[in-house]
Amino acid sequence: MKKISAAQTASKGYAVGPVYLVKRQELVIERRSISAEETEAEIKRYQAAVETAASQLEQIADDSEIFEAYIQLVQDEALIAGVIGKIKNGSNAEAAVEDAADEFIMIFESMEDAYMKERAADLKDIKKRLQYALAGIEENPFLELKVPSIIVAEELTPSDTANMDFKNVLGFLTEVGGVTSHVSIIAKGRGIPCLTGVKKICTLVEENTVAAMDAGTGEIYLEPEEDVVAEFMKKKAQFEEQERMMEEESKNPSVTKDGRKFMLCANVGNIEDIKDALSSQMEGIGLFRSEFVYMMKKDGFPTEEEQFEIYKEAALLTKEKELTIRTLDIGGDKGLDYFAFEKEENPFLGCRAIRLCLNMPEMFKTQLRALLRASVYGNIRIMYPMLIAVEELDEANRLLAECKKELDEAGIEYRKDVEVGMMIETPSSVMMADEFAQRVDFFSIGTNDLTQYLLAVDRGNESIARLYDSFHPTVLRAIHHVIDRAHAHGIKAGMCGEFASNEKASPILLGMGLDEFSMSAGSIKTVKYRLRNTSYEEAKKLADQVISKSSAKEVKELLEG
Repeated sequence: MKKISAAQTASKGYAVGPVYLVKRQELVIERRSISAEETEAEIKRYQAAVETAASQLEQIADDSEIFEAYIQLVQDEALIAGVIGKIKNGSNAEAAVEDAADEFIMIFESMEDAYMKERAADLKDIKKRLQYALAGIEENPFLELKVPSIIVAEELTPSDTANMDFKNVLGFLTEVGGVTSHVSIIAKGRGIPCLTGVKKICTLVEENTVAAMDAGTGEIYLEPEEDVVAEFMKKKAQFEEQERMMEEESKNPSVTKDGRKFMLCANVGNIEDIKDALSSQMEGIGLFRSEFVYMMKKDGFPTEEEQFEIYKEAALLTKEKELTIRTLDIGGDKGLDYFAFEKEENPFLGCRAIRLCLNMPEMFKTQLRALLRASVYGNIRIMYPMLIAVEELDEANRLLAECKKELDEAGIEYRKDVEVGMMIETPSSVMMADEFAQRVDFFSIGTNDLTQYLLAVDRGNESIARLYDSFHPTVLRAIHHVIDRAHAHGIKAGMCGEFASNEKASPILLGMGLDEFSMSAGSIKTVKYRLRNTSYEEAKKLADQVISKSSAKEVKELLEG
């Protein structure tokens, strides 16, 4: 028996069974220079591959909305233009697809934000599908999946999951991928245990190796002994019973045992994410990352009309549910193909987010007009990121007022009562919470950036990752202060950072008075169950105890006790 630890939980649960080791059909990308006479033929080969890939995805899309976005990506004008441009410059179709797709992939992989980074996997999947279409190969590594098994792979793509017979899937173990990857989302949606980041797992197992996995602790046993198997099966039955209870509980109102109401919302990056979130009992969208609208463009900033159509669709999907759209948050680890950022010593503290928007007022107003126009189709709220001074807020609102005036003059309708709020994610915004609360309609605390700025810890630096901890008293006291100041001025305080979905943190945040918890849709059920079975009065006492502690260690000891 061999034990493996330290994997990352993407979907909780237990599984015991034989391993199904995913083996890929090798695909060698041919590179050659083509003559001018061959250009048209290579373009036609590529266009035929696009049609083949789109047709395959349309068949899959009948079973999953995820692939509707894939069809759009295969047919994306920017990607097509990039590939054709490289063919015209002398590359064969295979090399052109490889290089054009890799340009997009490199942008996403370079990002620190986990959600953004995972989108690189989507593009890799599309690239592979196009390459197989060019080669005339239809790959399916799951043809031999005949018995219930634990799937082990270096990486799993949405196309892979579409080829699986899920009645024969007990769990997932992958070397690559994170909690926001599509396989993680699918695993959560289907209640399949999933661990990612399992180093060298493909070399540690063979076909039919028996494995036992605990996707809560991240522990894996290879060729487990009988007593270990018996213990896992017992825990599996208990876990599944609890999951059924939580599923039933999630259909009930968001209210604590003693009658305190709370609100659970979803964080999304695109229209497909919203569609997925609608089945999660979410009560609104607490964060729509609008930067995706910009990043998927290849040849320039999205027009007002292009943005309007996306925001309108989002509003129609969510109806009168709250739809909070964060204005462009680009820079730092997030770049654009068509815009050259000035070289900065520390881009995370540089010209990014609201700073960039205020430096480019016409570009910013294009987005604001699109948001205002779309607001008549739903309950859109506008949220500014990374503010540090009231002057920035005043300037952003001045530009918003200009947009309203322009729409009035043009006779274009918009919702007059659109709420305008801000992210609290800088130390300055925490210290200035009183002043900001008098000028906005709501706060949303972004704990990911707030934690790293308050603690001066780069959350992407593995050597100091242990220091990045939102349970640090500094962070907890800052959150408490922000909520207190929001309520003192009669506005709501929400949270859209990862901390909102932390099971141990949620009762503390409830006790602090947090009004809205926004998270990945897959986490809503668990947090709702926890809070519905919590007393607000007890949570308040816990919050008071927590913020009196002097270290993260003391906080965690209190929570464990």
